[in-house]
Amino acid sequence: MPMGHTTTAETGSGGLAATEHRLANGLRVVLSEDHLTPVAAVCLWYDVGSRHEVKGRTGLAHLFEHLMFQGSAQVKGNGHFELVQGAGGSLNGTTSFERTNYFETMPTHQLELALWLEADRMGSLLAALDDESMENQRDVVKNERRQRYDNVPYGTAFEKLTALAYPEGHPYHHTPIGSMADLDAATLEDARAFFRTYYAPNNAVLSVVGDIDPEETLAWIEKYFGSIPAHDGKPTPRDGSLPDIMGEELREVVVEEVPARALMAAYRLPEDGTRVSDAADLALTVLGGGESSRLYNRLVRRDRTAVAAGFGLLRLSGAPSLGWLDVKTSGDVEVPVIEAAIDEELARFAAEGPTPEEMERAQAQLEREWLDRLGTVAGRADELCRFAVLFGDPQLALTAVQRVLTVTSEEVREVAQARLRPDNRAVLVYEPLSAESAEHTQEAGRGEDPEREATVEAGNENEETAK
Repeated sequence: MPMGHTTTAETGSGGLAATEHRLANGLRVVLSEDHLTPVAAVCLWYDVGSRHEVKGRTGLAHLFEHLMFQGSAQVKGNGHFELVQGAGGSLNGTTSFERTNYFETMPTHQLELALWLEADRMGSLLAALDDESMENQRDVVKNERRQRYDNVPYGTAFEKLTALAYPEGHPYHHTPIGSMADLDAATLEDARAFFRTYYAPNNAVLSVVGDIDPEETLAWIEKYFGSIPAHDGKPTPRDGSLPDIMGEELREVVVEEVPARALMAAYRLPEDGTRVSDAADLALTVLGGGESSRLYNRLVRRDRTAVAAGFGLLRLSGAPSLGWLDVKTSGDVEVPVIEAAIDEELARFAAEGPTPEEMERAQAQLEREWLDRLGTVAGRADELCRFAVLFGDPQLALTAVQRVLTVTSEEVREVAQARLRPDNRAVLVYEPLSAESAEHTQEAGRGEDPEREATVEAGNENEETAK
């Protein structure tokens, strides 16, 4: 089988292993056998996200993700969804700052169908892309923006804080959802040019995990993907580096019809893939990772000034990561009261660091999350793609947690002292538009799952998903 340059490596963690291959057209392939259940996961990451967009065309990466479900040369209209779901599988796609991914989980005997479908749209989407599908999905994305951002309480918080944390002109200044004006301005030719530039096999990683025969799977991949031509016209992403510290506190007050006052903040933290980033993750887990965390215990349990409090890490590899703080106040408590307590806790943590018990609990929590992701075929396929695209080595997905488990409490204290400070954060304060809104704070808090609210779904906040 003509595979071009092929490399194979095996690394295991907990019995897991992966092999790597490369087609002649540049497509990287990662396979991982798991015969526990008769299912297989297909995951395809393209190295393109909102950071690759230019001013005036924000949201194009997300819009194009939706267009990928509108048909290709051999699959008309909604056929991709219909064929996968009709075969007993599930599927979707998401867009983030740094990548766009597509994925299917199939019964083992339907794996070839998923590979054929992904190859057909990679190789022939332009044959089906027309004005009708463009207008249809433009409206879908605009409606998604209304439902998830513009017309829900705190919906624009992620967009506003991102714009504060990353300066104008920075590739991460805007979020993947894009602006209404830019979505309206996008043309069919813009979409076609975007596809030609980024949707090429040499700009993608394909992982297949589960109850597979590797030799047979590679033969199918070569059969369906091997003839798709490479494309070398991808521009180099703009530099996302910034100084370690913002140098001042950036603040915006938002007066809206929200059920409670809220304090949200984004701290500039180290880039993903580094030991110091893992130390930062542990620091935020101790401080705000669930109901056993310091901030939850202080604000919700002891002071009773908040109904939800959490601190999570939005990991980014092409720019500084963000430490995402989210607190919803209780009753008529004013934001300065909350803020003073938070700063007191952060200063104490920076001076003393975590206790041995807190370190053990935080490391166990991050290890459990890692095991949860790798414990499903779909989660493992996604992690293999992630480490291949963002860090060049899919094998790291199988061993990344070991780095977290070797971080010391002093390293955690040091990153907190260096980064979790008032001159290194963007702050968003929500004030209710009316007195009636503030009076309903307690009811709003009881209507949420506090831990889910407080966790700050940092891994998902920057993803837009096809429906």
